[in-house]
Amino acid sequence: MRLVPAAGCAWGAGALTALWPACALPLGVALWSIIIVLVVVALLLRRRTSAGLWGALVVAVAAAALVVGVVLATAPLRSPPALESGSGARHGVATVEITSFVERRSHAGSEAPGPAEGDAGGQPAVAVRFSATLESMERGGSVVRAAMPVTVLAEVDDPRAHALGQRLRFDSSLVPRSSGDTRDALLVADGPLEVVAAPPWWLGWAQTVRSAFRDVADGLPADGGDLLTGLVVGDDSELPEDLRQAMLDTGLTHLTAVSGANCAIVVGAGVALAAVAGAGLRSRLVVGGLLLATFVVLVTPQPSVLRAAVMAAVVLISSALGRSRQGLSALALAVVLLLAADPGLAASAGFALSVAATGGLLVVSAPTASLLARVMPRPLATVIAVPVSAQVACQPLLFLLDPSIALYAVPANLLAEPAAAFTTITGSIVCVLAPLAPPLAAVAGWLPWLGSAWIAAVARTFASLPGAVIRPEGSPAVVAPLVALCCAAALVGAVLLTRRPRLGVVLLSGSLVMVLAAVAIGVGRTVARSVSIPGDWVVAACDIGQGDALVVRSAGRFALIDAGPDPALLEACLARLGVSRLDLAVLTHYDHDHVGGASALAGRVDEVLVGPDPSGRGARLRGVLGRAGAQILPTWRGMHGTLGSLRWDVLWPPEGSRTEGNDASVTLLVTGALRMLFLGDLSESAQDRLRAAGPLPVVDVVKVSHHGSADQSEALYREVRASVGLISVGAGNDYGHPTQRLLGILDGIGTTAFRTDLDGLILVAGSSGRITMWSERAPPAAEASRSPPPRGRVGRRG
Repeated sequence: MRLVPAAGCAWGAGALTALWPACALPLGVALWSIIIVLVVVALLLRRRTSAGLWGALVVAVAAAALVVGVVLATAPLRSPPALESGSGARHGVATVEITSFVERRSHAGSEAPGPAEGDAGGQPAVAVRFSATLESMERGGSVVRAAMPVTVLAEVDDPRAHALGQRLRFDSSLVPRSSGDTRDALLVADGPLEVVAAPPWWLGWAQTVRSAFRDVADGLPADGGDLLTGLVVGDDSELPEDLRQAMLDTGLTHLTAVSGANCAIVVGAGVALAAVAGAGLRSRLVVGGLLLATFVVLVTPQPSVLRAAVMAAVVLISSALGRSRQGLSALALAVVLLLAADPGLAASAGFALSVAATGGLLVVSAPTASLLARVMPRPLATVIAVPVSAQVACQPLLFLLDPSIALYAVPANLLAEPAAAFTTITGSIVCVLAPLAPPLAAVAGWLPWLGSAWIAAVARTFASLPGAVIRPEGSPAVVAPLVALCCAAALVGAVLLTRRPRLGVVLLSGSLVMVLAAVAIGVGRTVARSVSIPGDWVVAACDIGQGDALVVRSAGRFALIDAGPDPALLEACLARLGVSRLDLAVLTHYDHDHVGGASALAGRVDEVLVGPDPSGRGARLRGVLGRAGAQILPTWRGMHGTLGSLRWDVLWPPEGSRTEGNDASVTLLVTGALRMLFLGDLSESAQDRLRAAGPLPVVDVVKVSHHGSADQSEALYREVRASVGLISVGAGNDYGHPTQRLLGILDGIGTTAFRTDLDGLILVAGSSGRITMWSERAPPAAEASRSPPPRGRVGRRG
């Protein structure tokens, strides 16, 4: 434990300077002053105090000072004042080096789309995201040098044409980090990406091997083929969204990101073969080191991979040297060295999870295995103890990132881990064969496919079980400490079992009771919710009074269109639907009944589409959401993107519009199994201009404009011929919404009207031609305003 305080101090210093960079200089001065005082005091009291205690204190403070010193030394390039000071975006020509895989984004950015699919003009651009290091930016004739970590958002013709290590040059807009923001700065490409330098030869070799392996995986059936590149080389950029969500819900996502386990499997297999061949200890370590270095290059030396490699090397070397009891101090030393190399890791969730998992394995797995060995064979107890220890150690951090518990994570990992080891080893062999003998690799690829297909089946099976994800009620700020306390009690209890068995049993029993209680409550609520709400809904109209709040769902992805007038009502609806995080939010315009509840979105939405705001009335709201981590995207006709298996297209407002209010409402067409049109609060004249801008398709569902006011274009509703009309309206409102004129228009067209004032929460499921409706309460039998279901196309379930 002697080096653990040093790791903690280094981590704390890195996190503090990441949150408040201005404190780095005074903190560094303070730390060096403390070191001087400690050394002087130790010299004066050297006969009265423990040298080990004072030495540990000096090392701990020195570790923190080392990290702060690195921060100060790299600050001029990592955070150039010319790019970080002031407010607003910085525009210029950026030169970057790619430092991660290039992955497809769920939504398109603010660029206009390319040619539609099938058009003669070519394929549409693909929205991508990747990490990079900003090397320079040319602005106004001057060049600002930098070494700034950034997240790049761009649109490219072929994501596979860009690889780690490439240097790119493009017109861009840099959105600096706000105070207290630990994420990378955002760099949005305003033009095409120009490749100015190829990757170094070793990265080029790795890219050739990965491309050849990806070609093999592409020829294998899904889901095994889709998952294979993530399991073997850590590239999950093309993993289907529904499978990604299933992996997340079952605690298996760590398998698709290269971790210390992957490194240990590859290196351990090589060391074992060297031992069988009669190699000595030093030779085995040399073989292991060479394999580890090759593996790191193959799966790309991203920060996460380097972190995993160091963690794996620490554990393997300490075990090989027969010093397994020194594993914790070796881990602490690795933490200090990694933070000194990159202080930004202190704010990385992946780094924290990696350290927690490794620490859990080093500290807790052995006593846990000893406890389990009392009731089962020792080998089986060891196999079970590994995922249990890692899961318990990581659960508090996982809960802070996403306030949920994957109920079946441990059994899912028990079933998946053996297949992961098999897939990693056989997949590595296929990686070697793929560029040298593609036909042989195509045949051999079926071996790792068996393992990846098994893992995908495990994920889908457990994710489909009742209560797969438990989301405790209450604020995460309250629940998270309780979860952390429960996990800490379990960890301490497991460690104390061999020394103080009674106390250890009490702590383990208490934590087990709390876990069982949480599981019982969570499963009970999940079952109750599944009984009352159909699980196949695509769009939900929340009952939030006089206002709009609609949720669209596809393949585990969620979008919210408007936020209603009250954050409490919005939060209640999202909780009832089981939505904890949103991939996309659309604020059609800035009237209170559409954005009054938007404060509930802070910290829980990734991207926000907003309409024109020439008067600046929504600036404060955009600032709040942006500082909480959302990407704010100005929106106009022609933008498009995806949500799971759905495609969304912005039909209104036109680019450059200076209109605001109702007639500037962002109008969205969402297509997939159902075709849906969301009209915001467009008036009759704006609806007619929308029609004039281009033909509108026939849709299944239309979100009726402006809560059913009389200001409607009958021609528009006749053109789209929706089967269902959703009217988000408050009961007993003073506006007389929905009006008889609107209801008459829908009735004449054959559109079935559903209203939140009569029906409460409304859910739409099914597909074109077979739409199923559910609502939480049936309308009064005498209510005459509901249109009859047209031609039997719409059925009611609730």
